[in-house]
Amino acid sequence: MHAPRPYAIPVDLLLLAYRNGIFPMADSRHDQEVFWVEPRDRAIIPIGGFRCSRSLARTLRRERFTVTYDRDFEAVVRGCAEPRPDHPESWISERIIASYRDLHAAGHAHSIECWQDGELVGGVYGVAFDRVFCGESMFSRERDASKVALAWLMALLERAGCELFDCQFMTGHLASLGAVELPQADYLQKLEAASGSQPRSLKQAYDSLLAEAPDSPGKLIAQSLTQTS
Repeated sequence: MHAPRPYAIPVDLLLLAYRNGIFPMADSRHDQEVFWVEPRDRAIIPIGGFRCSRSLARTLRRERFTVTYDRDFEAVVRGCAEPRPDHPESWISERIIASYRDLHAAGHAHSIECWQDGELVGGVYGVAFDRVFCGESMFSRERDASKVALAWLMALLERAGCELFDCQFMTGHLASLGAVELPQADYLQKLEAASGSQPRSLKQAYDSLLAEAPDSPGKLIAQSLTQTS
């Protein structure tokens, strides 16, 4: 007997939730149910406010990883769901994966991947609508891979004209990267202010970056982030 295929949350329902400051989670990777979360306090990284350390800037300039956009979205989501020493359980269930796979197919979920010697070693994914990007999760299999992916994402969001980057819950790690916490009511105001079309898509921002610096995009990313952080 095959296990039943998880049914995805409808794309329209997911987008409606995000537009109202709500997102789904599961209790565990094996749970077929989801619950809806509206945090009392919200973490965001202000566009232009990503904190790029000297060591991260050095890693970016050295081009340790090949960084791509939407090359393997599902692999990034599954990488984020893998057990970790400090987080053996995950809120990313098969139903969550199926839901965001459909959202990606509809053009509203994207990933940044880091590759090394042809292997996926890190990445970040999230949800895009209007001038908003909601970061969902990131992972690393090599040192600094997730930080590099997030640095690229923040630089691309700024280049695209995004106005709000949501990272849901505050952690010490996110605070070190420039995240700030604000009440949910303030977040909803920022969400409303960021409605409307974005000047560029993330794909257009990615393509323009590679066209501008085909041999050293990491150096350009490091320069842009250290100037604004």
